[in-house]
Amino acid sequence: MGGLASLLIPLLLSPVIRLSQAATVSYNFNATWVTANPDGAFDRPTIGINGEWPIPRIEANIGDTILIDLYNGLGNQSTSLHFHGLFMNGSTHMDGPSFVSQCPIPPGSSFTYNFTIQQPGTYWYHSHTQSQYPDGLRGPLIIYDPDSPFKDQYDEELVMTLSDWYHDQMQDLIPPFMAKGNPTGAEPVPQAALMNETQGFKLSVEPGKTYLVRLVNIGAFAGQYVWFEGHNISIVEVDGVYTKPAEASMIYLSVAQRCSFLLTTKNDTSENFAITLFDALPPELNYNVTGWLVYDDKKSLPTPAIIDAFDPFDDMNLAPHDEQKLLPPPDRTVQLDVSMDNLGDGANYAFFNNITYKSPKVPSVYTVLSAGEQATDPRIYGEYTHPFVLGKDEIVQIVVNNLDSGRHPFHLHGHHFQAVYRGEESSGTFEDSGVKEEDLPAVPMRRDTLVVWPEGNIVLRFKADNAGVWLFHCHIEWHVTSGLIATFIEAPLEVQKTLTIPQNHLDVCSAGNVPVSGNAAANTEDFLDLSGQNEPPRPLPSGFTTGGIVAFVFSCIAGILGIAVVGWYEVLGEEAAADKAPHTSSGEGRTPGSA
Repeated sequence: MGGLASLLIPLLLSPVIRLSQAATVSYNFNATWVTANPDGAFDRPTIGINGEWPIPRIEANIGDTILIDLYNGLGNQSTSLHFHGLFMNGSTHMDGPSFVSQCPIPPGSSFTYNFTIQQPGTYWYHSHTQSQYPDGLRGPLIIYDPDSPFKDQYDEELVMTLSDWYHDQMQDLIPPFMAKGNPTGAEPVPQAALMNETQGFKLSVEPGKTYLVRLVNIGAFAGQYVWFEGHNISIVEVDGVYTKPAEASMIYLSVAQRCSFLLTTKNDTSENFAITLFDALPPELNYNVTGWLVYDDKKSLPTPAIIDAFDPFDDMNLAPHDEQKLLPPPDRTVQLDVSMDNLGDGANYAFFNNITYKSPKVPSVYTVLSAGEQATDPRIYGEYTHPFVLGKDEIVQIVVNNLDSGRHPFHLHGHHFQAVYRGEESSGTFEDSGVKEEDLPAVPMRRDTLVVWPEGNIVLRFKADNAGVWLFHCHIEWHVTSGLIATFIEAPLEVQKTLTIPQNHLDVCSAGNVPVSGNAAANTEDFLDLSGQNEPPRPLPSGFTTGGIVAFVFSCIAGILGIAVVGWYEVLGEEAAADKAPHTSSGEGRTPGSA
């Protein structure tokens, strides 16, 4: 855990850094297996960078170009990197999801990410291959802004991560999770919750100072209620969007969400204070985890207080600092109904509109580039990528109706969306809510990840002004594994005009034997011929199918013949016994002429 110290050191920004010109910030990353034990309970293989875990923080200024050379030294797994929350304007091929914007990077290969950032804020980066990031390939990404509206209101910046931790690797957890022995789709429960990838975290502060705390949930499953005892906070940013200051005593942060807030310390050092994480999860997870605001390391660390109920700040009440108004009524509405059900292999899958995601054989961006005018036809991207083709600058509204009994944090790549409505738990579908256009907020909050409550609904709105291929998915990693993903292909003909795939990327595809042209089935002759595309198991039949009826009839015939053969052998056996028995005059047995 040699990289832990770098995460614990508060970051003090100097005027020199703040005033620096746009630059290229370079990182050379070698992803390898290391051993980690962050909860002190169990050593396990973990994905580190350059031999260290936690992995390095990526830092740049707004306007900088980030250049990352990633070598896959894992030996037994492919990988990739996604830069969560960054728009990747003009560089959709740098977004990172395998089989969407790139080929997975096989062991022994290198891949170069090269993109320029024009958005400030708090982000993170993680693997977007094989549900791999819970094994450790996850870390914060911070873009500093010399023109932040809050730059004069704090003295230092601090970065904190929240996460959950499994003692087993994902490659061992996924098969039983996706097996018929788990028909309800019960998610594996993590063994621990972590702050800055450790437990017993101590955040050293000085009295009478104001800190900008950047808080990132980089976990796979657990949302967290966060409480700084004895201190209120003032929220000033979520998911890379500045907010009007909002006072809070407790916040809820789902996986993938970020929240930055101002925290002003007390003017004395007479005591230290607990930082507590809560979540309502089963008892096998140590979900009440405590860290401390440490004013004086010579004083005791207090036991956290008991709370009667969760009462977090409602993030739907946030307002954007720039007061961007509600976008016009949508040109296009995409309704996605969430459900969980079993398919023919007996396992539980996640569905949007009865479609569970299955990766195409050709990365979808490469299909865009090789399809010519047919790139605007959603069929070529495969039925099971759940594709929607969006026109340039369309106003798009996503309505998510959660027909499931669990909560889901939904994330959109390539955009901030306006969070225009969220129904209460058990409120049913948006269509049943009676909410009209005039009922929506005039200035809704923007972000890239929003939670829908159990059996509730959310309404999101954005402008399709970023040509590329972007995923929309639940960020609970188990639900990604089970297929809760849709694909937005945005202005594909614009992508063809502006995008060229670097040879470095094509080399990775060649090394992994992944085709780089054609439709979702890798057919380059007829883009509407999807025979051979990747498919999930077929649905369970409802009643008897034709094949089932035929099988039933033959089973019945076979059963009747079997009974007849048994009866025939029994008769033959009786006759043979009668022939061998001695004849008597007492009338026992059969005599000639008897009935």
